[in-house]
Amino acid sequence: MTTLPRTSMTDSLAASLPLADPGARRASGSASGSAAPPNPEVVPVAHRRRFSSADKQRILEAADRCTQPGEIGALLRREAIYSSLLSTWRGQRRKAQREALKPQRRGPKPDAVLAENRHSEQLTRENVRLRSELERAHTIIDVQKKLCTLLGLPTAPQIDEDN
Repeated sequence: MTTLPRTSMTDSLAASLPLADPGARRASGSASGSAAPPNPEVVPVAHRRRFSSADKQRILEAADRCTQPGEIGALLRREAIYSSLLSTWRGQRRKAQREALKPQRRGPKPDAVLAENRHSEQLTRENVRLRSELERAHTIIDVQKKLCTLLGLPTAPQIDEDN
């Protein structure tokens, strides 16, 4: 019977065990002696891309020129954009064209502050008119009550509180 040296048994045993994380703690609780230094490389933070109107126009014109199958896909890959962004830009372009073709009102543009002041004055006048009508209605009701008491007529139906 051949006996293996003790070191080779421990080496074969260590080779059969799965590799542990180099920074993991050992069962005894001590930290591993050869800890790797942290990676000094700074990871860039992703920023949302912003396209100028000239870039959008250029890409849309290039997409409009695409006639063969696969050309739009190649354009999207080259510009690193999604097809949904292209369709959104097309919608924005249609909306801008509709707005540009809408008939323009002639004359000076209305002043928002002046319009607000006019509206406020109109509401104030209406409030004053409604208050005077309410006061007149209260006066008429008071006169009707006094007339009913003078003539002995019943006023409002009496609510029986005993029920």
